[in-house]
Amino acid sequence: MRELLTAIPDAEVLLALEPEELGAKLLFLVKTGRRSFHPDEMARELWSSVTTPVGQQYPRAQMAAIEQALSEAWAWLQAQGLMIPEPGTNGQNGWRVLSRRARKFESEAEFVNYAIARRLPKEALHPRISGPVWMSFMRGEFETAAFQAMKAVEVAVREAAGLADSDIGTRLMRKAFDVDKGNLTDKAADASERQALSDLFAGAIGVYKNPHSHRDVCLDDPAEAAEIVMLANHLLRIVDARAATRRQA
Repeated sequence: MRELLTAIPDAEVLLALEPEELGAKLLFLVKTGRRSFHPDEMARELWSSVTTPVGQQYPRAQMAAIEQALSEAWAWLQAQGLMIPEPGTNGQNGWRVLSRRARKFESEAEFVNYAIARRLPKEALHPRISGPVWMSFMRGEFETAAFQAMKAVEVAVREAAGLADSDIGTRLMRKAFDVDKGNLTDKAADASERQALSDLFAGAIGVYKNPHSHRDVCLDDPAEAAEIVMLANHLLRIVDARAATRRQA
């Protein structure tokens, strides 16, 4: 596995990488040079004088730590479905191949976006957005995912507050969470807190939903998109709580 020594010649740098970061390096090294591979055999190549001259190897004192880091990276790739057993007896004996999805990655930057996207667990999302929003996000359609998530908030607020379809955007939020007479305002809360909640909903819709409704907005950062989706997720939980209180009243 001399390719790894060329890609990451400094052992300290290798050990500082997270499993998904090292996994990305391993994936592209395998993709460019091998059809099938055996993770244990590849690790042994690093220390074999036959494949790698002693002067070009990682320090022997760090062998255990490096092998553990490699094992964690391989395990991460396998857990993500990016590395699978080779068909037949070879697979039973530890040989692996890259999955169809892994072979589609064209660059490490694309892989990083995928790794970040995996941090948005479907099971953590509100039922209103766990379907279409999550699917849009996983396809890399980040603008669509952000818009759909905030639109779900708008629809949920309108339904919970019992307002008309003509009530939209920030006007809808101000009406539903009006400090004195909003159907979703918490009359038991301090007036400043009621105003703050109204500002929160109006601000979120004004910043993250309305621009997408009126023009094309470029959102290509999966981390930012995930944060917007999770903000919408939190707002939907608040709406559920306020709707439940309204029903009881």
